[in-house]
Amino acid sequence: MALSDKDRIFTNLYGLQPWSLHAARRRGAWDNTAALIAKGRDWIIEEVKNSGLRGRGGAGFPTGLKWSFMPKQSDGRPHYLVVNADESEPGTCKDRDIIRHDPHLLIEGCLLAGFAMGANTGYIYIRGEYYNESVVLEAAIREAYEAGLLGRNAARSGWDFDLHVHRGAGAYICGEETALIESLEGKKGMPRLKPPFPAAVGLYGCPTTVNNVETIAVVPAILRRGAAWFASFGRPKNHGTKIFCIQGHVNRPCNVEEEMSIPLRELIERHAGGVRGGWDNLLAVIPGGSSTPLIPKHICDDVLMDFDALRDVKSGLGTAGVIVMDKSTDIIKAIARLSKFYKHESCGQCTPCREGMGWVWRVMERMVEGRAEIEEIDVLEEVTRRIEGHTICALADGGVWPVQGLIRHFRPLMEERIAAYRARHGSPQPALPMAAE
Repeated sequence: MALSDKDRIFTNLYGLQPWSLHAARRRGAWDNTAALIAKGRDWIIEEVKNSGLRGRGGAGFPTGLKWSFMPKQSDGRPHYLVVNADESEPGTCKDRDIIRHDPHLLIEGCLLAGFAMGANTGYIYIRGEYYNESVVLEAAIREAYEAGLLGRNAARSGWDFDLHVHRGAGAYICGEETALIESLEGKKGMPRLKPPFPAAVGLYGCPTTVNNVETIAVVPAILRRGAAWFASFGRPKNHGTKIFCIQGHVNRPCNVEEEMSIPLRELIERHAGGVRGGWDNLLAVIPGGSSTPLIPKHICDDVLMDFDALRDVKSGLGTAGVIVMDKSTDIIKAIARLSKFYKHESCGQCTPCREGMGWVWRVMERMVEGRAEIEEIDVLEEVTRRIEGHTICALADGGVWPVQGLIRHFRPLMEERIAAYRARHGSPQPALPMAAE
């Protein structure tokens, strides 16, 4: 069953109506927000916990639990809410449409989340390339201030809340929460060692929670309609609605809000007009943005789109950036291109990532040509295992997972290409040592 229109949270996802405060109120935003705040911090956090909402930025951590880590009482330091609108994951473009078409959902969510965690100040860190979206967001925040919905006694709730927009400079690494905090403080975006976690020592050394745009934007609907309503969608531990970004070799690329746990095939055929050339022309799908391992057609036939189902097939929901590749795709070249991206975006702080991602990309470029030995496939996989889990943040993990997925599902194709190169050119020159290559 497809999600019915009455259950959609993002009713202006396609910008068919204005983004303005007046239009947003007609769609139900800012409806008696003060009454929700009057129920108290504990009620809001419990409702978010009971809804089963998990972070929509990729990690899928339970949102209510994350909020509960914030200190109940202030020790004199201010608390901060930071919204991650950096959205630099290739294949992901959901937050952009929320901000440019329905920014007041996000702004109201910031007020409610800020109150729940005792924060009087919030920052929205938006990707530098999203210039037009930042203009809309700043204009919407001005509207909210002029209407008394932000600032002193925000929305007549008795809670003071200020909201600021901070534009990044286009670094993918700033999507990692501690690198984002470093950038907000005016420093180079480089992840911090944890612990301490941001809830203890975050922005300016104060308790901080970092959440994704979509995560915060769904909170007002959860509080108004009830946790049980949100939890009624999807499978256990995979609740709610989700914006899926469907692109690649489909007939109608789109962003669509759908129920969690929808079958991947139904999602593509119902909303994106199916795979170009028909379902049998499908080669593979990257289901959750570029850092999640691809899954081949035989898995795509039946897999469900949620955190646990995709984890069970050794992939992940991530940000739900669905990249569809038909049989015309040079799958080895596609993954090599992703390796180049992650090599380029490494901040260089951790040796396994700084040195390893460049090495992985160079070997992948040789795999594209077939200019390698069969045994090097095993060496490549072994190196990715040594990179994975040995760095401060997860960029290196996300950089090697696509390569691991390629080897797991398309090793025969890699071997075939190596054999074809050898048939044309003879045995390739031995690979250079890792340090000199």
